[in-house]
Parts: sequence; structure tokens; C-alpha cells
Amino acid sequence: MRRSSLALPVLLIGAALALAGCASGAGQPAASDGVKVVASTNVYGDIAKQIGGEHVAVTSIIDSPDKDPHDYAATPRDQLAVSQAALVIENGGHYDDYLDTMLASADNAKAVVLYASDISGLNQEPATGHFNEHVWYDVVTVGKLADRIAAELSAIDPANASSYRANAATFAAELDGVAAREAQMHTQYAGRGVAVTEPVPLYLLNSLGLVNKTPEAFTNAVEQGTDVSPQVLSETEALFSQGQVALLVFNEQTSGAQTDALIASAGTSGVPAVGVTETLPAGKTYISWITGYLDAISAALGE
Repeated sequence: MRRSSLALPVLLIGAALALAGCASGAGQPAASDGVKVVASTNVYGDIAKQIGGEHVAVTSIIDSPDKDPHDYAATPRDQLAVSQAALVIENGGHYDDYLDTMLASADNAKAVVLYASDISGLNQEPATGHFNEHVWYDVVTVGKLADRIAAELSAIDPANASSYRANAATFAAELDGVAAREAQMHTQYAGRGVAVTEPVPLYLLNSLGLVNKTPEAFTNAVEQGTDVSPQVLSETEALFSQGQVALLVFNEQTSGAQTDALIASAGTSGVPAVGVTETLPAGKTYISWITGYLDAISAALGE
């Protein structure tokens, strides 16, 4: 997905509070509903719900694969949620800067803010290439984030700390199951070539031992929303016709002539394609979402 500087409209907290007064919260949780948590996307919102359970009220700003985090414009309702939050969860790495802008506008000094990219411990300033900010596809990072969420919720709401710890342990066991599945698939598929339209799924693919063969010039252009040169497109399409890759993984939330051309080239060469998203589809939890992708990749690659 392209990265861009967002021009957010200036919102007044007074307007947001007026909206709340007219609509009795208009979908925002009341104080009695639990610790108020705001997440930049529903990926992090779901993780917070898994840890917090009935003791938290979570608002996810980007809550559908139909919404683009890079094109988000703040609404009074979302601004109100940010102004009331005790815990805010962001991706960081310049992925969801809009939430920092909203926090500054809300002047919410009490909120604890967690950045998944910082918690990951990954090098955000690599000597070569660009930092891949899509860290939610790294199970190790998600485990670290879940631990921090449990710790912060316990500090904010000590009366329910035992519940947060128990939920975190359950979630950690589920993540261990995902990690075990990834390790098993690694023994099957390590070394196979893969192509991607964007860096979005690379942490997941790396965990399976799959080797990204896509020219960086192609993925950079698609992510930045710029045109891919004919030469680079030809080099990328050759990955399929020359049998260098066994799988194409593409971002379902973006489209364009170059992406469409790559999907078509994969189909012509009989290379299977798996689509991924940056946010949870309806009815999915983080665990079922990631597990579904592992199932799809395994089915595409075969035994």
C-alpha cells in the first residue's frame, strides 16, 4: 500500500463532545463499559479485545478491509474516542501517523500509547532498503505486543489484572500454535521463490522460509503509488514464465495496472496467487485470520 503524508482536517474537541451530547455517545462506550482502548486498525483492536475481554471497550479506527489507513480522514466520533482513551495502540513506523495527529489534537495526556514497531525490536533504520512497517504479520512481534497490552491494562485497572494475565496466557498459547504451524511449513517450503506486489506479507512469508524474488523497484513503486517502468514490470513478470517463483501473494486492498498485470502473468504461467489484507475481514480474529492465510499458502504450494 502506498505511503503518503496525510492532510487531516483540523477537528475541535468541542465539536466532538457536542456530537456525543446529541447522540449519547453515538456508539462510543460509556465509562462503565470498561477501560477505553483505541487501536489504529482492527488487527490491533482484536488483540486488545482478546487480552482485555469484558473489561475493555475497544474502538478500532480502521475497521474494514474497505478502508485505507493511508487515506484516512479523522471524524468527530473517532476524535472523541481518542480524547477519552486510557490506552492507544498504534503500528508505528509511519504507518498510522494519523493517530498521533489525533492524539495531539485531543490533548489526551493520560493515554498510554503503545507502538508495535518499537515493541518489535526490529531495526527501523536498516542500512539498505526500507523498514517493512507491516509488523502485525510477525507472530513474535504480536506476542511482545500482547504482553505489553496485558501489562498496561493491569496497571490501568489493577482490580482485573488477574483476568488480563489469564487472557494473555490463552492468547500466547494460540500464538504458539501459529508459530508451530509456521515452523512445520518452513520444513516443507523453505527455499521456494515467491513474488509479492507489496512488502505487506513478507514477515509471514519469511517465517515459512519462502524467498522473495520480486525486484525491489517493483514493490517500492506499487507501495508509493508510482508507475513501474516497463523494464521492471517485464523483469517481474519473467519470474513466472521462467519458473523462479512458486507463489504470488498480493494485497487485496490496493489495485492498479501493474498489480493486475502481475496477477494475470501468474495465472498465465499457472502460478497460484493468494490475496492478503491489512485489516481483519468481518468475523475474523487475529488468530483465525493468520491461520487462514497459512491454510491458503499451504494449499497453493501443495505437499
